[in-house]
Amino acid sequence: MKRISRRGFLATSVAAGVAARATLRGRASAAPIGANDAVRLAVVGVRSKGQDHANQLKTMKGVRLVALCDVDETLLDQRVGELAKDGVQVARYVDVRKLLEARDVDAVVVATPNHWHTLIGIWACQAGKDAYVEKPVAHNVWEGRRLVEAAAKYGRIVAAGTQSRSDEALNDLKQDIRAGKLGKLIRARGFCYKRRDSIGRVPGPQPIPALIHYDLWCGPSPLDPLRRKELHYDWHWFWNTGNADIGNQGIHEMDVCRWMLGEDKLPPRVQSFGGRFGYVDDAQVPNTQVALLDYARAPILFEVRGLPARAGADHMDHYKGIRIGYVIEGEAGYFAGAAGGGWLFDPAGKKVKQYSGTGGEKHMQNFLDAVRSRRSQDLAAPILEGHTSTALCLVSNISYRLGTETPLAELKTKLTSRPELADSVERMQAHLAANGLDPSQTRPLLGPALEVLPDEERFVTRADYDAGYFANGLLRDRQREPFAVPEKV
Repeated sequence: MKRISRRGFLATSVAAGVAARATLRGRASAAPIGANDAVRLAVVGVRSKGQDHANQLKTMKGVRLVALCDVDETLLDQRVGELAKDGVQVARYVDVRKLLEARDVDAVVVATPNHWHTLIGIWACQAGKDAYVEKPVAHNVWEGRRLVEAAAKYGRIVAAGTQSRSDEALNDLKQDIRAGKLGKLIRARGFCYKRRDSIGRVPGPQPIPALIHYDLWCGPSPLDPLRRKELHYDWHWFWNTGNADIGNQGIHEMDVCRWMLGEDKLPPRVQSFGGRFGYVDDAQVPNTQVALLDYARAPILFEVRGLPARAGADHMDHYKGIRIGYVIEGEAGYFAGAAGGGWLFDPAGKKVKQYSGTGGEKHMQNFLDAVRSRRSQDLAAPILEGHTSTALCLVSNISYRLGTETPLAELKTKLTSRPELADSVERMQAHLAANGLDPSQTRPLLGPALEVLPDEERFVTRADYDAGYFANGLLRDRQREPFAVPEKV
């Protein structure tokens, strides 16, 4: 296949975007897939999770992996070659707009960086294709709602990559919670205690690796110079492209917490605090964070830690044995677990029941089954659920980003109106001290307690230029053509 030169790609980018958008909006939906027809799939973004998806899809029954798409031509050629060695021939695309014009693609799996997830999902719907959108399904709250609207308007099957929804263990737990096995729910705790080292510092803009179409890589985000050592993966730790670890790993645990509580909207109140501690590097997002999603019936408390249990250790802290997972607390006991299962405990901490499952291995099959049935209600994780859980992470980050520096020793005093946060503050203080941080010199950002209008997915503004005013300004991103999410899908 003829390779696209960097200069040629950049010169035609805007024109191609306009033409592609017009083509996508004008195309009729694809013909229904019969019971004996193979679902023809393409994977967009093939570095890590996308490669996992491609390897899974190439062996699934009733599926044909027909195309790969990535803006990194070196990686793309490598992945195409790997499949060819396995006897799987796929088309090769650099520009997702060209892929979506292909008539031999029924559905796409979106595994790009976060800032591209929603736009590709919307474009897929407009092109008459179904979509499996990796988590988080959106980079901001506003665009996530547009993806939900696109799926409904165009009648497409759009699933979120929150695979715990297909975990048998957690489905069993949900039924037991609804049946009252935990009694009245008190709170749900989510944890992302995951080691994150410094990404280092650079003196200025860095060169773009060869054969990467950087304009297309940036897509909806600003076309800014690269100011970190690694283009790949470390984009998670910058606000223009990532959503911190609460929106990276934490979205999985946040989704389970909300699911178990039975909440289907944003909470009426959110607050977050934390910081980037233990080193100084180019990243923007916190490596230590606490968020309160203050639902009336029972709140969600979420904690992120990127530093080890103590300075020099090679292991992480835990809460009731959980490092990456959730603890659902009720008056009659609690559940502690992670993907694949866990244990139900009585109030004294005695094990009562074990839950075991596949950890969501059947999630992609669930999506494909819904593609065949054309029933979005068959999805374990329909896009609305993915959007709502993603939004919990996003509004938490908005509170954090509007925070003011507060001495660590004063943090608990500042939060006296929320006693349920006291335990999280005390454990965070002890955690940072164990990593050698002087409490008198450590100043986390304490975000404002933001009131939310759940039905409208926006914040309450009570005065000119108050916290709610600035928070509403962060509900959507500054975008650029031809990669802007449309106001109306």
